[in-house]
Amino acid sequence: MTVLLGSGPDAAATRTPAAPAPVAAATPAAAATHRPVTGSVHSWDLSTGVDGPGTRFVTFLAGCPLTCLYCHNPDTWRMRSGRRTTADDVIAEAAKYRAFIEAAGGGATVSGGEPLLQPVFTGELLHRLKHELGLHTALDTSGFLGARATDALLRDVDLVLLDIKSWDRDTYRHVTGRPLRPTLDFADRLAALGKEVWVRFVLVPGLTDDPANIDGVARFAAGLGNVSRVDVLPFHKLGEAKWDALGKDFTLRDTPAPTPEQVAAAKAIFAARGLRAV
Repeated sequence: MTVLLGSGPDAAATRTPAAPAPVAAATPAAAATHRPVTGSVHSWDLSTGVDGPGTRFVTFLAGCPLTCLYCHNPDTWRMRSGRRTTADDVIAEAAKYRAFIEAAGGGATVSGGEPLLQPVFTGELLHRLKHELGLHTALDTSGFLGARATDALLRDVDLVLLDIKSWDRDTYRHVTGRPLRPTLDFADRLAALGKEVWVRFVLVPGLTDDPANIDGVARFAAGLGNVSRVDVLPFHKLGEAKWDALGKDFTLRDTPAPTPEQVAAAKAIFAARGLRAV
């Protein structure tokens, strides 16, 4: 379920005439120094099981430096495709579901696009989701822009969903248009910080399914020491219509989805390295 942004809540303050003078004086002063943090937001969503543990409020930011061949949301690639939105608006929306999310053992995830393309806005959201709403927080990222994540931003992250799209460097560049090294550097940094990571790997027949390629990702992930789960995600073509609508060439149009046996074989490679693959 993707909930596209509607109008933000009315931000106009309501003055209470009977308020004591010190409170009345302090409120405008605080408002005068407040500078709302804004970002480009594509949409938000409530999801279960795919964006971190439990039911989660997921904010999808617009803009991504990668152009993955199998991307099912190519409409999030450009920041101008989103809507300028304040962190206040996002937090107010998430707060509506707080009790339900807490009861379901969930939290909030900042995703994209690529959230680290907007590190200040992403950091503000994570901080407020964690400290104002008390929610478990997750950052969904390719890691390509991991150098933009400050230590302060990462302190407000409980879980990183890290996409490692291939171990073979040429395949990675073919799939994403970018080099692999920044993602591996970010993974090493997360390991040094002891930050919990779920690795996500998309299984594409004829592209990323070579056993040696899968084992390369598995060997690296197992060596980090902070990867608690690997999501093996079967390739699908649910975004094909979006590619067509945007006038983009979906080169994987004739690529089949992996069979259950192929998915099971990939999971077995991760399991052989001592990783929990789902």
